Amino acid sequence: MPDALAAIDIGTNSIHLVVARVGQERRFEVVDREKEMVRLGSGSGDMKHLEPDAIDRGIAALARFRTLADSANAPITAVATSAVREAENAHVFLERAREEAGVHVEVISGYEEARLIRLGVLQSLPIYERQHLVIDIGGGSTEVVVGKGDEELFVRSMRLGALRLTRRFFPEGRADGDAVDACRKFVRAMLATIGRDQAVAGVEVAAGSAGTALSVGAMVHAARSGGGSPKTLNGFEIEREEVSAVVKRLAKAATVEERRKIPGLDPKRADIALAGTILLDQAMRELGLERLVLSEYGLREGVLLDAYERLHGSARHHLHDVRKRSVEHLARLCDDDPEHSAEGTRLALQLFDALRSWHGLGDAERELLEAAALLANVGLFVSHSQHHRHSYYVIRNSEHLAGFTDHEIEIIALVARYHRKSTPRAKHPEFAALAKSDQKTVRGLAALLRVAVGLNRPRGLRIAAIEAAARDGTITIDVEPAGEAETALGLYTANERKGLLEEVVGRKIDVRVRNT
Repeated sequence: MPDALAAIDIGTNSIHLVVARVGQERRFEVVDREKEMVRLGSGSGDMKHLEPDAIDRGIAALARFRTLADSANAPITAVATSAVREAENAHVFLERAREEAGVHVEVISGYEEARLIRLGVLQSLPIYERQHLVIDIGGGSTEVVVGKGDEELFVRSMRLGALRLTRRFFPEGRADGDAVDACRKFVRAMLATIGRDQAVAGVEVAAGSAGTALSVGAMVHAARSGGGSPKTLNGFEIEREEVSAVVKRLAKAATVEERRKIPGLDPKRADIALAGTILLDQAMRELGLERLVLSEYGLREGVLLDAYERLHGSARHHLHDVRKRSVEHLARLCDDDPEHSAEGTRLALQLFDALRSWHGLGDAERELLEAAALLANVGLFVSHSQHHRHSYYVIRNSEHLAGFTDHEIEIIALVARYHRKSTPRAKHPEFAALAKSDQKTVRGLAALLRVAVGLNRPRGLRIAAIEAAARDGTITIDVEPAGEAETALGLYTANERKGLLEEVVGRKIDVRVRNT
């Protein structure tokens, strides 16, 4: 296992690196921190296109961060958020990051971003046991998450951010005319429904993370102390009235040049500070927050801890629990018979284990199969006809899947899509877009799921055990029924659906009742 880990957070405004050792009780010992203000989201339009010069700046930053991480012998986990998530040409940035900087970047959903932010904040503030709210205002999006203990009670990701609002209401950073009021009204409309949620109403303590909250905290501290910078802002509390006062101070400074002179404000943030502070001020009003405690930890620390858990955890560690709970939650929401899907999942995993010697897939793929099997029928929520295709859409666009990367969600969605009807084809755009190794994974997992679904066809049939053995060039899958269950229809359907599995393992397959 590596001594240190590195996390890179590719945001709309900045790219951050943290390199740390994770010690006992999952506490961080930071080895290095770096930040580059790249402004990936600086292009024209509403964050739909990454400009070539912004991509160049981003790749240069990643290459430098790669060198720093390598010097600490720290494997990198890199995630991208709003700017890359929304860009139509995101693939250009992702391919260049991999080929030129040697960094594989995972694009994460807004829901997953919020979960990881909370995970990071919980490492810096003692709020775990209390019902808490975390707000993270970035350049392109704002995440609000309410939790208590291990549970997320409310999660929302919105296309509201300091850079996005600046471009809309304060071009070139100027506060002209009624721009402040217009910005405030827009934010209020976007946040209108959140404050009425029961989970938000029960909040005992609120925390703010990321650049905007810390920037406002620095200006509040300077106003209180008459100047100077604190050694740390972690745990520093700010009142809503103080945030409102910062808005007025920033608005009075009509130009970026004037704003740079405000004590406590990082000059590099002078152009986006007004929009970000208005957003924070209005969010506190709409959410009913009178004060905010600041956290210097956030997304990248959450990514770091998440990566640590993946490396050191077992099937019982918190990451597995988070992923499993989120899958089961989506299944309960959209599947009218989740118990039947759970039985199909049990059979799929038994098949996976019985055929390990032939399919060549590992434990990571097994977990993706489990998720896909549990969610294969969520498309019934839309329509019974073509429900396998609807399942792909529901899984791909759900905000309920926590703990999975965008890449993993795509594989889960495709395996679910191919649990019946057509097998994976090069003419299917989503499948064709995968790397060859991922296509192999989808084919293998879908092949197993199709046979399991066939065995699970007659409702009420229980299978006690599944074993496999190779005899004379044929793999025999022996099924042991539980009790006196009728097996004929299940065996017939499984054998009808075994074609893809035969292609995957390169042998003929015979599914039969085990001879006793």
